[in-house]
Amino acid sequence: MTTVSQAAPVQVQPARAVPTKVRTSPLVQIAIYGLLFFLCFTWLFPLYWMVSTALKNDPQVYTIPPVWLPDPMFWNNFVDGWARYDFNTAAINSVFRYSLPVTVLTVISSYIVAYGFAKITWRGQGFFFGLCIATMMLPWQVTMVPLFIIFKNLGWINSPLYLPLTLPALFGHPYFIFLLRQFFRTIPEELSEAARIEGASEWTILWSIILPLSKPAVAVVVLFRFLWSWNDYLGPLIYLNKDDLYPLALGIWRLQRTATSTGNTALAYPHLMAVSTIVALPVIIAFILAQRTFIEGISLTGLKG
Repeated sequence: MTTVSQAAPVQVQPARAVPTKVRTSPLVQIAIYGLLFFLCFTWLFPLYWMVSTALKNDPQVYTIPPVWLPDPMFWNNFVDGWARYDFNTAAINSVFRYSLPVTVLTVISSYIVAYGFAKITWRGQGFFFGLCIATMMLPWQVTMVPLFIIFKNLGWINSPLYLPLTLPALFGHPYFIFLLRQFFRTIPEELSEAARIEGASEWTILWSIILPLSKPAVAVVVLFRFLWSWNDYLGPLIYLNKDDLYPLALGIWRLQRTATSTGNTALAYPHLMAVSTIVALPVIIAFILAQRTFIEGISLTGLKG
């Protein structure tokens, strides 16, 4: 008795196409790098002009054609310009009364609200998220006058705690809520479900699981919000009219206005540029130090709708 064994047909998998790398011509690469160089130049040239002007004296500032490289360089303009106004108090106001409180309150409130929109399912979630995003369609100039009337009736004008500028941060910012929500949605839901099975509360999940994974997005929010408050000019101008409460942005304005009104315009422009360089320096340093985290947060935010 013979047995006949039949071999099962072997299915040959089709070979997967290997993506070929598209090679760009040298002319296209030259055009791309030329465009990037031009864009970098348009952004860096004002910064260079500010720093170079801060190192000039009056004859070099008003010379035509312009002096591109100061010779000699007057480094004492930074010290003299800073001494022409009480910029030490203005720096304390900018850091401890405005930028840090607003940044901390905005990050915490926006973080909590974004988690509620991204990781918790509740009735009317989509409607209220759309309503939150719709508030970004209202320009700040439209709400400026009603807010001023409200804060004036509350007696918050010239508040030492900067209440008209800091207290609204307790309610979050729609742009940062959207940004954080989009990032939270890229985090696998299985992590939260496993923590809930173990008995973890939503607060525990929020601070112990989601927060360590969302550091890049939080860094973006911190940098953006600190930058906005650090450079804010119109907000303090509306709600503050005492010199001892002025932040750095209004201090620079006061320096320019004082030099013009008193006629003491000697070295006014170099001193103004010197102080502006000092004020811009912390933001530049912060971006350089947090550049990798910042770019990572920008690139990962919004991958999941």
